[in-house]
Amino acid sequence: MAGPAGRMMAGVGPDQRSMDFKGSGKRLVGQFRPERVTIGLLLLCVVVSVGLNVVGPKILGKATDLVFAGIIGRRMPDGATKDQVLESMRERGDGDVADMLRGTDFTPGEGIDFTAVGHVLLLALGAFFVAGLLMAVATRLVNRAVNRTMFRMREDVQTKLSRLPLSYFDQRQRGEVLSRATNDIDNIGQTLQQSMGQLINSLLTIIGVLAMMFYVSWILALVALVTVPLSFLVATRIGKRSQPHFVQQWRSTGKLNAHIEEMYTGHALVKVFGRQEESAARFAEQNEALYEAGFRAQFNSGIMQPLMMFVSNINYVLVAVVGGLRVASGSLSIGDVQAFIQYSRQFSMPLTQVASMANLVQSGVASAERVFELLDAEEQSADPVAAERPAELRGRVALEHVSFRYEPDKPLIEDLSLTVEPGRTVAIVGPTGAGKTTLVNLLMRFYEVSGGRITLDGVDIAKMSRDELRAGIGMVLQDTWLFGGTIAENIAYGAAREVTRGEIEEAARAAHADRFVRTLPDGYDTVIDDEGTGVSAGEKQLITIARAFLSDPVILVLDEATSSVDTRTEVLIQKAMAKLAHGRTSFVIAHRLSTIRDADTILVMENGSIVEQGTHTGLLAAGGAYAKLYQAQFAQAVAEVD
Repeated sequence: MAGPAGRMMAGVGPDQRSMDFKGSGKRLVGQFRPERVTIGLLLLCVVVSVGLNVVGPKILGKATDLVFAGIIGRRMPDGATKDQVLESMRERGDGDVADMLRGTDFTPGEGIDFTAVGHVLLLALGAFFVAGLLMAVATRLVNRAVNRTMFRMREDVQTKLSRLPLSYFDQRQRGEVLSRATNDIDNIGQTLQQSMGQLINSLLTIIGVLAMMFYVSWILALVALVTVPLSFLVATRIGKRSQPHFVQQWRSTGKLNAHIEEMYTGHALVKVFGRQEESAARFAEQNEALYEAGFRAQFNSGIMQPLMMFVSNINYVLVAVVGGLRVASGSLSIGDVQAFIQYSRQFSMPLTQVASMANLVQSGVASAERVFELLDAEEQSADPVAAERPAELRGRVALEHVSFRYEPDKPLIEDLSLTVEPGRTVAIVGPTGAGKTTLVNLLMRFYEVSGGRITLDGVDIAKMSRDELRAGIGMVLQDTWLFGGTIAENIAYGAAREVTRGEIEEAARAAHADRFVRTLPDGYDTVIDDEGTGVSAGEKQLITIARAFLSDPVILVLDEATSSVDTRTEVLIQKAMAKLAHGRTSFVIAHRLSTIRDADTILVMENGSIVEQGTHTGLLAAGGAYAKLYQAQFAQAVAEVD
């Protein structure tokens, strides 16, 4: 196809933008708006679960105080009060011990109240059980919200791909686009599955634990908060260092997938031209780039957790020292210090978890940006709201002063005018890059004209809906496309309605495909894959031609459609086409003489302009551009046919 071949490079365009972590992160969160109810239930479950987990250490601290009080009370003389015992200890010179026991609620002469301890432990066990149950429910809600959001995102990507213009795919490798639609979305889903619930739980735990720490001892709470700025500094510094590497990791993944997809699709040609080593070298280079980016991203983010653990241990030491001093002064009970040490661990753990999830989150947001770039790509112009349509589709095509260019500064077609009457066959010939296929792409509205207009039966095709326009056009390309299924299903793909087996076989006979299909083991029920394994290139082309015939179009477009069949089969196809083209407007792009010899009109294009037009005999007699093409390209074909 004549087009901007130089633009078909991976990594061109949006991929080169810098990473907008904050903006992409907010947009990713915005994808969960339809799951507001689920997210609300999720937050309720997590809040209650975290609340119960947070009060758990305080309850256990009460049990510790009961045990300690029982041990102390059993050693004290029976019949005395607590104040009397403490005063007696001070008189004996044990004032420090008395100060320490001042915060303990013991009764002299009484041992451990196991009933009370049992009740407290059962209360703690119940709290932890309910907390765990609610967290399991929250996990299920997370899975539901994430999976439904990914479902919608995949739908959005699929819908977007159907609305993108052909130029978008011309500028990018197929594997790169597929990587965004598969790998990147999968990575987003995995990231959210692993981090969303944990992140919410960690943030709420930090808030709840901090509140309990101030409730137990505001002095110890302030001591515990001393290390928070250090933790924040570690997380932000490492996050900024690792984020660019995650962006590069997923860009490298897209390029590597594009290379693998290309090499697998064309593996036969790679071997024919001896390019295995070159292909392997490119693979090794891109694989190395992916390894380097992945290693640096994981290494930079991986050192975050050890550093956060170090900061957490500093916090633990400070709390233990200050807490011990507070117990010694009698300001706190042992149970409160025990609870506070647990809170200190609970406070440090979510900070460490949030930091350790940074690599996941950064990787997921990097993938999200790539998907959003796809979703933000410029779409083809929308169909008119009040679309027009011809009163009767007859197939009259008129190009009126049409101009077109792929690049603004590189004109391809300038001021082209042409009228094709219904039922006429027009052959378009010319050297590569002359604009032959571009002309057909403009007719199909794969591209929009830069100037002038194209009409179908008097109606500007720009004012018609694309579906309405393309429903009346049957197209067979040089590159065949088949999908996994039976031969009958592949032929029936061209029909917009349910067709019978008889209609399928009739179309196959018209395309001279019936004979070879019946030689296959299962005939029309033979299953082929998307590569057309089991049938030759010419046979695949015959199937696609039969598919076009079955669509019963008003306009028939054959772009090098017979290039993959032998000369004898081509002659038979041309006879069948002459019969089926009756009443249809046909555009034939081909180099073979047999394709264009019987055309009503032959257009010779050079540099986007029609330099000659006429019949085969007339153009040969004129001795112009067509005659030169004939001598250069068709002499051998004539010898083969004759």
